[in-house]
Amino acid sequence: MRFLIAVIDDSTGTATRDEMAAIDEFNERLRDDGHWVLAGGLAAPSEATVIDNRGGSGLMADGAYIEADEFMSGFWVIDAADLDTALEIASDGSLACNRKVELRPFQ
Repeated sequence: MRFLIAVIDDSTGTATRDEMAAIDEFNERLRDDGHWVLAGGLAAPSEATVIDNRGGSGLMADGAYIEADEFMSGFWVIDAADLDTALEIASDGSLACNRKVELRPFQ
């Protein structure tokens, strides 16, 4: 099963050197254990563009769709055998990045 682990933060680019080292180590473990699919950090919501082309309207707006104090600042996509394994991995990811994370299965 594939899962998304979303990193929840209240600012971007704030990881300390120690946090980055822990994230690198966590990423390496994901690779070694066969759970790695994809990961990445995201720019600030202010750099987003919302596109709504329903009905061919082609509307575009700068900035985030939803204004919030917290937002997704990064993510991992993992392969895990089951929810319990994914929960354990997400818990380790939260510890590594020193942030809250949200775990969601892909449909």
